[in-house]
Amino acid sequence: MREIAKTFSRLKTRNEGALIAYVTAGDPDPVYTPRIVEALIEGGADIIELGIPFSDPIADGPTIQAATLRALKAGTTPKKVFKIVEEVRNESDVPIVILTYYNPIFRMGLRRFFESAEASGVDGVIVPDLPVEEAYEYKEAAEAYGIDTIFLAAPSTSTERLRKILKYISGFLYLVSIFGVTGARDRLQDLTIKLIKKTLPITCRRVPLAVGFGISKPEHIKAIMRNGADAAIVGSRFVKIIERKRDKIEEMLKALHEYAYLLKEATIKKT
Repeated sequence: MREIAKTFSRLKTRNEGALIAYVTAGDPDPVYTPRIVEALIEGGADIIELGIPFSDPIADGPTIQAATLRALKAGTTPKKVFKIVEEVRNESDVPIVILTYYNPIFRMGLRRFFESAEASGVDGVIVPDLPVEEAYEYKEAAEAYGIDTIFLAAPSTSTERLRKILKYISGFLYLVSIFGVTGARDRLQDLTIKLIKKTLPITCRRVPLAVGFGISKPEHIKAIMRNGADAAIVGSRFVKIIERKRDKIEEMLKALHEYAYLLKEATIKKT
C-alpha cells in the first residue's frame, strides 16, 4: 500500500478526514518552503500539496497566481522544488503531492521527471491541464516509479468521463467544487454538496474523495465531511497568510501553524 492510501486508511480508523494543505513552492523564497511545510504539518496537515510555479497557471485565481509570480521571481525551478521535497522528506513521512502543469513535465521528459520525483520522495502528482484521454504514457511512467496519479473532476464532468478518470486514478480524486478558478470563498456553495452526493455513487469509494477550490473555513470542512468527502484541500487561505506576512517569517509560520490546527480540528467527524 502506498503512503497516500496508508494515510487515508489510518485516518479512517480514527474517524477523521484528511487536511490537504497546498502552498506554492518557492513563495516567498525557496529557502523558506521547508519551514512553511513543517509549520503546516505540525499544525495538523495530513498531506502536503506543493505547486511547481508555472508562468501560465490557468486553473488558479489571483491569490495563487501572485504566489506563482513571487516564486518565479525568487528563482524557483522544478529542480529546486524536488530539492525542497527531499529536504522535507528527511524530516517527515507525511505524503507530498506535486501540482504541476504539463509543460514543465514535457520539457523535462516523462522519465526524467518521474525519476526526479521518486528520488526526492514525491508520493503523487496532479496535472490540471492533462486530459485523461491523453494520459496513457503519463500513467505508465508514474506507475513505473510508484507514484500516484491524481486527476481532477469538475462540476461539468460527465458520468461517462468520470468513469474513465477512475480507471487511471490512484491516491485520491480531486473534486473541483465550483465553476471557476482557485480562491477562498466566504460561503460554501450548494453546488459543492450536490456535487459530492452526485460523485460518491459513481466512485463507489474506490478512491478517497478530496474536495478543493473555495474551501477555506472550518465550517466548509465540516459540511463537506458530513456529506461524504474524505479530505479537504485548502490552498488560497494558506497562500494568503504567506503573502500578508512574507516579510515577517516567524509570524507567518506561527499563523500557518495555527490556521492548519483550526482546520484540522474540523476534519474530526463527530459520532
